[in-house]
Amino acid sequence: MPVSNRSAQRSAPRSPLRVAVLADSDTRWKWGALTARRLAPGHRLTGHLLRGRATPTARQLGEVGVRADRLTEVTCAEFLADIERERYDVVVLALVGGAVQAVLHGVRALWPDPAARPVIVTGYVGVVYEKLADGLLLRHGADLVLANSRHDARRFRAVYEGVGADAGCVTETVLPFLGGAAYEPAASRATTVVFAVQPSVPESRADRAYLLERAAGHARLHPDREVLVKLRSRPGEHTTHLEEQPYQRLAAKVPGGLPANCRLAYGNMGEVLDGADLLVTVSSTAALESLHRGIPTAVLTDLGIREALGNHHFLGSGCLASWDQLDAGLLPQGDPEWLAAQGVAPLATTPRAAGPAAVADPAGATAAAVADPANAAAGAAGASAAEDATDGADGFAAARVRLAALLELPGLPPVAPYYTLTTAPRYLPGILARHHLAADGTPLPGAAREGAEPSRLRRRLRSHLRDAARGLYRHGVQRVAPLIRRMGEL
Repeated sequence: MPVSNRSAQRSAPRSPLRVAVLADSDTRWKWGALTARRLAPGHRLTGHLLRGRATPTARQLGEVGVRADRLTEVTCAEFLADIERERYDVVVLALVGGAVQAVLHGVRALWPDPAARPVIVTGYVGVVYEKLADGLLLRHGADLVLANSRHDARRFRAVYEGVGADAGCVTETVLPFLGGAAYEPAASRATTVVFAVQPSVPESRADRAYLLERAAGHARLHPDREVLVKLRSRPGEHTTHLEEQPYQRLAAKVPGGLPANCRLAYGNMGEVLDGADLLVTVSSTAALESLHRGIPTAVLTDLGIREALGNHHFLGSGCLASWDQLDAGLLPQGDPEWLAAQGVAPLATTPRAAGPAAVADPAGATAAAVADPANAAAGAAGASAAEDATDGADGFAAARVRLAALLELPGLPPVAPYYTLTTAPRYLPGILARHHLAADGTPLPGAAREGAEPSRLRRRLRSHLRDAARGLYRHGVQRVAPLIRRMGEL
């Protein structure tokens, strides 16, 4: 296990690593926390949720099921103040590219010279099928940029080398939440088909309604099967991507309604896959989790194979199929060479545990807003052993070796992002300003609160006001914006 050896104060005895994770959505919190667990087993984890439109609710945090020793909601400036004060050994940035870039420049402003600063780690939560150059260059400057596969590592290095940036930070790993038991076909139980939907793919109401109707049609055609429409969030909640057309509302308008063997479901994806016999999606990362377990997996071609859908990423996977083919009985199997390149080689067969998904209320009642993230994290169940296990080769071994080498140094050089006021004089200041940082990475006046902590009453008031503002924003996205768009098409 990597241990801290940064200062004389920690030399006797060596203490467990102190790790901070900053995440801006439920899925990125899951990736960041589980990445921290794989990088530094036994560490002390402090969690931070970046305040914004996608800040997860208590229900979403509970569904993710990854516990932190402490979890707070912060702004970028407040997070920078915390890492300066607390002196963490490792900081994992589980954020969109622009937020990563802002934190990197903030870190450079805090430690402009070689110093015993934290090791900065970042990466991607799943399939990287769009904005490759933009996203990677916004992450450049971190000490470790994790690539989830050999395929991604090659692409990442090519981007950095193509602009003359140091590519030594790119480190091959695997998705940290790959795990669970290997697939065994259904025996006495009913065959279960899981349709893993996505918040923004496809975008149009007509396409989303089509896919839902095809899932319902599959259930009618195969009454001996159970079809679960696996939802990402309840109405009123947001994830990384905006969902203008929630499937909960579309389900109420399916002609004839959903059949009895087709249900909307929530739950941890790992637990849902425990009972799955076929995973169907457009381009969700859930396909990689499913393929890793050896579950038949279909990446839909009904809407075409297009970059905008992300299903082009699965070319050569052996999984591309249409609902017509699935209705006819096709059970796609992943291509071994493609799987190996993606870091998702199937597991050896082991017994699988039952893990039924929670059945969703089709009416889609709005979940409670986050009032106290710390309590939400404390109440969440710990991540399952399946998520924590390393199946076969240890995909994080190389990353741990590199982390340990960095931690042994008496000091680290200043972070050096590719984007500077010289390379991106127009682009960079706008990114920093959105996170209330000046062009040199220092917080703008008033960005970080100083002085005494606010009272409990004031904290609660701020929390309720933020929740109300998020609710209005989400209402605008899911109700007002589609209405205006339809009016504009008249």
